[in-house]
Amino acid sequence: MGTQLSSHRYGKSRVRVVKILREGSRHTVLEISVQVLLEGDFESSYTGGDNSKVVATDTVKNTVHVLAKDHLTPEVERFAVYLAKHFTSKYPQVKKATVELSQRVWGRIQNHDHAFTAPGSPVPWVKVVHEKGVQAAAVESGLRDWLILKSAQSGFEGYPRCELTTLPETSDRIFATSVTAGWRWSEQPKDYSVANEKILEAMTGPFLNHFSPSVQTTMYEMASEALKVCPEISEVSLAMPNKHCNLFNLKPFGMENPNVIFTATDEPYGQIEAVVRRS
Repeated sequence: MGTQLSSHRYGKSRVRVVKILREGSRHTVLEISVQVLLEGDFESSYTGGDNSKVVATDTVKNTVHVLAKDHLTPEVERFAVYLAKHFTSKYPQVKKATVELSQRVWGRIQNHDHAFTAPGSPVPWVKVVHEKGVQAAAVESGLRDWLILKSAQSGFEGYPRCELTTLPETSDRIFATSVTAGWRWSEQPKDYSVANEKILEAMTGPFLNHFSPSVQTTMYEMASEALKVCPEISEVSLAMPNKHCNLFNLKPFGMENPNVIFTATDEPYGQIEAVVRRS
């Protein structure tokens, strides 16, 4: 019994691009995840081991980043159209290009020039433990999935280097994280909701207004501010995984990248944790 190829398409998925639009000190962050699927004269690559017409998926990935440099704007539909037409016009063997694009929308924190958060975050949580025979319950409050990003005033320098170190030092990088925080109540506040709002506002301050030489420094400052404004809590725990946005190398394509186009990655990531207590 013979067989035939009924349909086929291929491409690259989850091409994640972060672009910083700069108008002086005021920035706008665009983050997109792109899938490009190509259809056309590729049958021989499936049935005959012939790659002579296959546009490498790595080329597709690079194309998304390179074209984003000049063509990605807040009107992401225009970029998706430009991208699809690029593939059908550049490669004669491509008969159809399907581009699907999703966007993470970063909104400003307190109308700040370069600090942002994503809608739907943070998610508050509460944990209570009560033992029989003990009058008071142990209460913890906190938040998780607090997505925050700053596109300026962050760096990472002065760390030990060895033969296995490849990370370049920088005084200008994107600082993005998904914060999980908790605070332990040593006494009941007059109003939990009001106290929690004060804690969140206090932790936001150092992230917005201080230069960050490391996640560790910012984390300690955030916890310290929370303890300062809320005497009813005794300790603050923080976990802040680094949501890496790596500068994309545009030099092979004859372009400079002045901290504009980045690749967003999920894994692996730096995991930074700390517990800060009153002394």
